[in-house]
Order: sequence, then structure tokens, then C-alpha cells
Amino acid sequence: MSKKTKMVPMPSPGIIPERDVGKRPALECVNLGITFGGLKAVEDFNLVLGSSEIAGLIGPNGAGKTTVFNLLTKVYEPTHGSILLAGRDISGMNTAQVNHAGIARTFQNMSVEDNVKVGMDQSMKYGLANSLFHLGKYRREEKVAHNRALELLDIFHMADMANAKAGSLPYGAQRRLEIVRALATNPSLLLLDEPAAGMNPVETAELMETIRQIRDTFQIAVLLIEHDMGLVMNVCEGICVLNFGRVIAKGTPEEIQHNPAVVEAYLGKQKEA
Repeated sequence: MSKKTKMVPMPSPGIIPERDVGKRPALECVNLGITFGGLKAVEDFNLVLGSSEIAGLIGPNGAGKTTVFNLLTKVYEPTHGSILLAGRDISGMNTAQVNHAGIARTFQNMSVEDNVKVGMDQSMKYGLANSLFHLGKYRREEKVAHNRALELLDIFHMADMANAKAGSLPYGAQRRLEIVRALATNPSLLLLDEPAAGMNPVETAELMETIRQIRDTFQIAVLLIEHDMGLVMNVCEGICVLNFGRVIAKGTPEEIQHNPAVVEAYLGKQKEA
């Protein structure tokens, strides 16, 4: 969604960064929508997300942002439209099958390392007998998972917390752990739902650097819902604005800040608050 762009041949396409031109998009939503009892919660949502783009999805409360995320992770099945994840149509997939593209839950009674290893479950290849009796393949897989978990934690300066209980961590560290756990599934797209919620300014600044580090280290796309406009405007390359379930604007942070429709529907209210 940078100023140097390539338009993608689909209805109301998104705009992708120059570095991603010629690469397969991480995400393509085509006329995506869902209706609940006659109410159109999301209608004709079109978006293309570059393979290593950081983008934001913003809008007033009730605009449909979380519904879009639930559609992408198949918590809800779309009423119409299609979703392509790295070029693959995910129609018919369930939540577990597309979980690698979402945000994993933090289990409060598990250690930090175990939270990360849970995210690797889909890649573990040992059988039930190996698991029950801790046979050779189980031990080898567990060692790989242990080392991988520590590598991921170390990237985010959390390796020294590996044996701590997730629920005992400071709030900012718990949110980082959720992100690390999602990354353990080796996604091509990371969905962050209000990652800065409850964070103080220092933690938010650290989160901003973490998001950039994720994109640069793992070369994946990041799509976030966030109400902290300082974070959105400083970390996102492109922004999509929803209002009443419909896209009202797409563009760079600068373009969005000066878009009259966005100011009237959302940013003006943010300033008043």
C-alpha cells in the first residue's frame, strides 16, 4: 500500500508495497461478506495484502473489523465471496486448518515455553504410542520443539522467561507471548487483534518495534486491528477503513489521515475522545 503501487486485477483491489510486486499476495479477499439474520455485518470486503506488508484495519466500534478477522480464521463461514491465503482458496477449511494464519490463545496455567510449543502441534509427527511411552521419535520431536521454542523466545527477548507461568507475566509480555505462539505455526499471515490494548506508552513503543521485527525476520504479512492511532499510523504501510461493514477508504497512513470520509466517520471521533 505504498505510493509506488501495482494494481491487482480484481474488484476494488488493494494496493501492495513495491517490494511485494510480482510476488504472490499473502491474502486476497474478493467481495467477502456475511449476513446474520438479514443484517449485512460485512459486505463486499475487498483487500489484497502483500507478502510482507504491515497493514491496519481500522474503524469505529461495530464497524465489522472483528467480524472480518472471524471470517479470515473461519470462526464464521462467509455468506458470499472468497478468501485466498497465499493463493490458496480456503473455502471448506475449518478454524484449525487456517489457525496458522491467526492469533493463538494464551493458556494461563502453562509455562511460557509450553505455550509456544502448543503452536507447533500441527507440525509434530510422532504417533500416540510414541507420545504415551516417550519413545525415540517423541523425544527427537520434543527436542526440536524445545529448541525452536527457545529460538523464538530469544528473538523477542523472552528466553529467560521460558519456565515461568504465562499468567505470571507482565501484561505486555503476555501479549508478546500470544504473538510468539502464533509465529510458532509458521504462518504466511499474522492477524493481530488490538495488540496494544491495555499497554502503556513504553510497551506500545516496544510493540511497534516487535511488529516491524516480525515482518523483517520472518518475511510475512501482518494485518492488525487497532484503536491506538499512534501505533497504526507509525507501523502500518497501508490502512483499510471499515464503517457499517463496508470499506470506505484504503491508502497510506498520510492519505487516510486526510481522507474526509475517514475523518468524519472515525478519526474525528478519536480526537474528540
